[in-house]
Amino acid sequence: MSSSVNLAGADEIRAYLVDQLNSVLRRPGMYSQGDSALWMLMDHLLFVERRPELWAQERRSRVTRGAGTSTGLAGMFQNRIPGGYDQHCVASVYVEFAHRCGWLRPDRVLSAGEHHALRAKVRQWARADRSWADVVAEFGPPSVLCGGTSPLYSRTLGYLGEDPDEPMVFFHLWNGSGPAPESARPELDEPVLLAVRFGDAPFDEAFTFTPEGRRRRPGPDSPCR
Repeated sequence: MSSSVNLAGADEIRAYLVDQLNSVLRRPGMYSQGDSALWMLMDHLLFVERRPELWAQERRSRVTRGAGTSTGLAGMFQNRIPGGYDQHCVASVYVEFAHRCGWLRPDRVLSAGEHHALRAKVRQWARADRSWADVVAEFGPPSVLCGGTSPLYSRTLGYLGEDPDEPMVFFHLWNGSGPAPESARPELDEPVLLAVRFGDAPFDEAFTFTPEGRRRRPGPDSPCR
């Protein structure tokens, strides 16, 4: 006996994939190790929208910016952020792509003036040691939070403005490499700012490290690399 299946329409499929993508961008570790879940959702969205060429353009851009080795984005961050591969950092690069493609659902959008002031100030501001609380007190809640909501754990905060052509600004916050001795809590009381990243320049030029970020940056012989 045959049966009919009532399939979802293209618009409904796209809306579902966009919702899923925004969930994975915020909590990548819940969905997969590495970036496979993000890549798969974006690949499906580009197929539905008939824009597959955008992924090839994105890959070429990453190669040009310095993430073109076999280790890709993970390796690029491993050379700059302590503790090895951090999914929140990698997810932030996918956040930028999602924003350019019109898929990102931000929690907050800064006004043009707020976003301009942030970009003008942040590199100098980040030349001193800062914490998670300092970032939020200075710039307000983020547009996107990659990571959990607990104040204890690593996360990346992203800020975007009204103009989609202006770069997002990301704050990479780290909570230590592991639990403190005899404690289930992370090493630090709250995440510390290691680096600010924004712009479409090569990744080496896009980062501004805090003093703490420079102290903890993996060296050539570090096991973190």
